[in-house]
Amino acid sequence: MSSSPTSRFSPLRFSPMRPFAYRQYRLLCLGLMLTLFSDGVYLVGQVWQVIHVGGGPSQLAMVTVVFSVGMVVSTLLGGVLADRFSQRLIIIWIELLKMVAAFTVGTLALTGHLQIWHLMLAGLLFGVAEGVYYPTYSALLPALIPQRDLFAANGVEGTARPILYQGIGPAVGGALVSAAAPGLALLGAGVANVLALVVYLRMDPVPVQRDLSDETRHPIVETVSDIAEGFRYMWQTRWLMATLTFACVTVLMTTGPLEVLVPFAIKDQAGGDAGDHSLVLAAYGIGAALGSIVVVMFPFPRRYLSWLMGIWAVAGLPLLLMGVATHVWTFVCAGLLLGFLFNAPDVLWGTLLQSRIPRHMLGRIAGLDAFVSVALMPVSMALAAPMSHALGLTTTMILAALVPIPFGAVLFVWARIRRDEVAHPIVTSGADVDDEWQQHEGGAREEESGSADAAGQQNLGGGVTHQGGECLQER
Repeated sequence: MSSSPTSRFSPLRFSPMRPFAYRQYRLLCLGLMLTLFSDGVYLVGQVWQVIHVGGGPSQLAMVTVVFSVGMVVSTLLGGVLADRFSQRLIIIWIELLKMVAAFTVGTLALTGHLQIWHLMLAGLLFGVAEGVYYPTYSALLPALIPQRDLFAANGVEGTARPILYQGIGPAVGGALVSAAAPGLALLGAGVANVLALVVYLRMDPVPVQRDLSDETRHPIVETVSDIAEGFRYMWQTRWLMATLTFACVTVLMTTGPLEVLVPFAIKDQAGGDAGDHSLVLAAYGIGAALGSIVVVMFPFPRRYLSWLMGIWAVAGLPLLLMGVATHVWTFVCAGLLLGFLFNAPDVLWGTLLQSRIPRHMLGRIAGLDAFVSVALMPVSMALAAPMSHALGLTTTMILAALVPIPFGAVLFVWARIRRDEVAHPIVTSGADVDDEWQQHEGGAREEESGSADAAGQQNLGGGVTHQGGECLQER
């Protein structure tokens, strides 16, 4: 590893635009953006379609709960699939599923035949697709670009997600609803899924990371065994166990107050309304995008676990401000800071997983990560209201902001984080990374030169050979 201080900060060694030099990544990124845009359009269309057919808050809650259930039950299975099959083919099937669901409910809506149970079924399918997509995307990315560019690529995703999913997509969906009908927004989401599907089909085949030819047990037994292996790896890897446990605590303490109590705080403390709440949500999205942009402007930190857990620990502190605020602008500023602090570490986290988790297990660990993120959200939202009634809204917000800090400190010490991150540096720039990538890419090209898919495989540069995995032909 180069010890020159200039190599670490050289714009030629570190640039947010470097991942776009690879055709495979450009296609994956374009597909991701179309997918996020589609989800944002569909979200607005779904809400107003429930209202259009005469549904109320209870019906809308049923649709959203079914979506959440679909995510929760599919994340672990999605991680297993990502480790067993071609990730490219998985995301192709995901887009196909979402396209069919969006076009079906959109057509039923415009023809006057749509019922709530149709939206619930479509919501379940979208939830399953979302749960499978994250671990698949996380496992696919390191196969398309070298390690030095993973940090920048995760920054692109972290920036695009709030802009497209929370901003542009809902804005276009709202315009379609206002111009015609909610069904048109649902069809618009389906069109975006078609475009994403076309983009993914243009990607070159991607090799499977595991050799499954010797397996003789029933597929269900193998699936359970794979999930159990992922949990064992987490329990035996102290830094991973500590960070995921800390994530559980943070999600449990902050999601409910943020989603359930903030609207009431805006109304009761600041005299605000739904429009003011929308401003706070928009500020949160802007903060999330800014967090990813700011983090990726700097090289990957040497003390990456310390930075990660440190930011996570204080990310909820703006809830203190919301607990006592009496003006809407204060809520907006706190929302901006919340979005920044909650989303900035995601860029570090994605790069950390893709750099330190063995490639043949990356899908399952990413699935565990997604499971942790979504499984406790309903629990947190269910507990927020009773705690607020028992302790008061301000006290509940204060606890939500402060409790993660001592938990994080205890886990930081228990996992020996500072010792671990020094012993396992993550290099995202430098001559050795370039050389390793070139050597692996050349080896992959030589290995695949005799296959029918050789031309497509040359652009992968997957980097699994040095991880002990085995590149198999896409299936």
